[in-house]
Amino acid sequence: MADDAPELVAWRALWERFAALGEELYGPGYPDAPADRVEGLAHLAEQVVCWLTWALGHADPARPTFQRQNDLFTMWGGPNADNVYRHARVEPGRRYRITGRMHSCDDFILAIRAGYMHMERWGTLEQVTASELGIGPGDDFELLLGSTDEPGWIPLPEGAVMVSIREYYFEWEAREPAIMTIECLDVGGSPARRTGAALAGQLAEAGELVEHSIRYWNRYLVDARAERTDNSFAPPLTVAKGLAGARYAYCFYDLGPDEALLVDSDLPDARYWSLQLYTHGWFELVDTADRMTSLNQVQAVVGADGRLRVVVAHRDPGVPNWLDTGGRPEALLMFRWFWPRHEPTPTATVVPFAELSALLAGEPAVDGMERAEEVRRRREHLGWRFRV
Repeated sequence: MADDAPELVAWRALWERFAALGEELYGPGYPDAPADRVEGLAHLAEQVVCWLTWALGHADPARPTFQRQNDLFTMWGGPNADNVYRHARVEPGRRYRITGRMHSCDDFILAIRAGYMHMERWGTLEQVTASELGIGPGDDFELLLGSTDEPGWIPLPEGAVMVSIREYYFEWEAREPAIMTIECLDVGGSPARRTGAALAGQLAEAGELVEHSIRYWNRYLVDARAERTDNSFAPPLTVAKGLAGARYAYCFYDLGPDEALLVDSDLPDARYWSLQLYTHGWFELVDTADRMTSLNQVQAVVGADGRLRVVVAHRDPGVPNWLDTGGRPEALLMFRWFWPRHEPTPTATVVPFAELSALLAGEPAVDGMERAEEVRRRREHLGWRFRV
């Protein structure tokens, strides 16, 4: 009978799973402010879009295409505001070619991975950067992946299930972003039609990915905050099985309506660094396009004494390096630096908003029109980067 078809059984189970997750978000262990719950349910819907697309549209390593994740609409796991993320399925024993043009992309990291961080099996197996390969802005490139002893090939070790690429954009200008495609060199003929059993398996995978993403990242943030003291930076950390050159320092802030967090730091001696704000529970970037919620080494203004001062506040303090909380009294400030030669030692201090002017008397002034122009340029760049 049709009711017993495996794909229909899997379809029913999938939506029951999603409905139960929605109810779970309104229970204990998740952010419980009304606005947070609204964001959480929207986050769940975005995760459904993300992982159904991955499980069904990018299922075949013999016919891979890149899925863009962690864009303006499918965020998870603390995405970098300066990145475009692309993922494609691969399989050891096959050979692949990635062809592209950098345009305004400053650099990228290509990683061969065993899975996503929120899955039981994950990790970075191989990695290489565009700059290491002599590839820079404006360049055309071709990369070869596969289990081969030929020179110049990027290996696909046993256990590899995907190739992930993080593109870096430092200037945030309205210019053409990188383009790239991937093809398998060992495929022939046309694929067979999808079977009910295959679709059932893909639906089950999507459900598992959504469930793991929602639960894992919420618990990750709860545990990370419990190990630290609010409004202060913890010592730098690296992510086990993550990118080799990546360093992170977390500061969970908790601010009253008339308080601000003043960050003071020496500059990282690193090829890349940034400070960015993330929501509790969902680990999404805070209002990427419409607020100043991230700063990198190109965008930030360094003081005359060579130090970096950044203000996290609910309203504009009129200084260059403002990170806008978007009205969130609690969230995560992340300081990240990649490929470091020196580790910075940032400090954070809660101060009355009214005292900022005196504390930052030497900083340049930024008026409302200048701030509006910053946000306009920000939105314009993201429109180019993500084609929205």
